[in-house]
Amino acid sequence: MPALSRFLRYFIAVGRLGSIRRAADDLNVSASAIDRQILNVEANLGMPLFERLPTGLRLTAAGEIMMAAGTKWQKNMADVRAQIEDLRGLKRGHVDIAVIDALAKGYIPAAIQALHSKYPGITIGVRVLENDAVRQATVRGEVDFGIFFEPQTVRDLAVRAFVEVVLGFVTPTGHPLGTRREARFSSCVGSKLIVPAEPLAVYEQISVLEGTTGVAIDRAVSSDNIQMITSLVTQGVGIGILTSLDVITEVRRGILSFTKISDTILRPMTLALCTASARTPSYAAGIVLQEIENGFPQLSYPISIDGPAGP
Repeated sequence: MPALSRFLRYFIAVGRLGSIRRAADDLNVSASAIDRQILNVEANLGMPLFERLPTGLRLTAAGEIMMAAGTKWQKNMADVRAQIEDLRGLKRGHVDIAVIDALAKGYIPAAIQALHSKYPGITIGVRVLENDAVRQATVRGEVDFGIFFEPQTVRDLAVRAFVEVVLGFVTPTGHPLGTRREARFSSCVGSKLIVPAEPLAVYEQISVLEGTTGVAIDRAVSSDNIQMITSLVTQGVGIGILTSLDVITEVRRGILSFTKISDTILRPMTLALCTASARTPSYAAGIVLQEIENGFPQLSYPISIDGPAGP
């Protein structure tokens, strides 16, 4: 192993675990070897990478810069190895993706299952994050691609595919409101509501609706977890307000109904499949991207009741 890659492997482990001893146990090497590598680089740089504290080691400002660079270097080396294997005709490699909570069920798990069947040599890491965290992870190149609402930094992002989703009322099957395709926001007056809380992306849209319509809603429950909101609606606690994407799986299974909120102040939300502009996807990432991109249109509104749950 080259000296630089050995140092970075040791350094990242110490930075992650906060201890040379724990890093040594994790990597199955001697603590003195790790300490020597770090001290040599600190001497060459002329500044410490870690603060030596009684409770362990903490990254300095220089260490934080080294950690960011080292993590990126590791990812780039993984891409290089994947591309070299591509030249040998091997469909192998590891792909990291980040998605919002609404995609933790339904389409993405089904897409991964299909990919695993077709390309067993490709492994996939999935990070489920808050919307802006997915955007940032994609821009910084921490993942091969991300799926999230409202891409804003177009300069740093390449949009591979997008669909529009809308805000609406979510009700148990058979609820009178659920028989309507569209309804005004004021239709919920007199009903107990289960609404999203920050940092969910739709929280601001509900605030806009309240402010522009003057409708005072009865918040029975608020939650920052989509699964919790859909479960409470299913239990009959109240009417939920979510996007068509959030409940696409339950609607297709006939468990819940979705009614679009038709107030003109609302505009559709854009769900985008993005990569970092400065990064060229590896061969393995390209395969996964293409598979997910092919089925992306099924995530759009209106929800097709007979539509597929996955690719």
